[in-house]
Amino acid sequence: MGFSHSTLASPTQANSAVNLAALSLDNGSMSGITTARIQARQLATRDSSRVQLAGNDTNKKQAAAAQLAKARAAKLTATQALTSKRASALAKAKAAADAAEKKARESATRCEIMLTGYHITATFGQGGSRWARNHTGLDFAAPVGTTVRSVMKGVVIFADWAGAYGRQVQVRHEDGTVTWYNHMSKFSVSVGETVYAGDQVGAVGMTGNTTGPHMHFEVHPDGGEAIDPAPWLRDHCGLNP
Repeated sequence: MGFSHSTLASPTQANSAVNLAALSLDNGSMSGITTARIQARQLATRDSSRVQLAGNDTNKKQAAAAQLAKARAAKLTATQALTSKRASALAKAKAAADAAEKKARESATRCEIMLTGYHITATFGQGGSRWARNHTGLDFAAPVGTTVRSVMKGVVIFADWAGAYGRQVQVRHEDGTVTWYNHMSKFSVSVGETVYAGDQVGAVGMTGNTTGPHMHFEVHPDGGEAIDPAPWLRDHCGLNP
């Protein structure tokens, strides 16, 4: 007689069935040894079932732990990708800002006032015993050592002693205008050097023909005769000293 696979029981199930059948027999027909064997077999069957259940529980816990670890790894990868993307965006933004700042700094039309903490003590065309002829610039009085800056981008064409002007720096700008910075206590630039608006060219002093610490500023279009610096500063730079 043949059996299909579906009708065959597992060894554990078969042992249980045999044990139950044996125990259902008359107790008088079985010896004490046979009874003990059957009971021992039942205990072994129960222990086997418990081991199988414990194994199934362990497998489930291991599967859950693996799934949790996978989820955490995916979250970490996503966080790292987001951090990298943000860092890249910040780097690009900083590079763009630096480029814009550099472009603005190097602009030929950008201007900055030549010094701070000053007051005007003499204007263009002013006469008096202090000068051999009418005054040819603006005098910015300030403490000795105050930083003197280039008003615009240009190239230093002179940095030396200039007689009555004392220590003098001349800067030629891109439109040909030459600005003079006079009576300084020191130089901060050399001939041939490119300066930008706001770059230091020297410091306020009392060198040359002067009665007090100040920076005498002159403007010479195309390197020619001096003109009044005040309207030039307003028209070219939007500065009102």
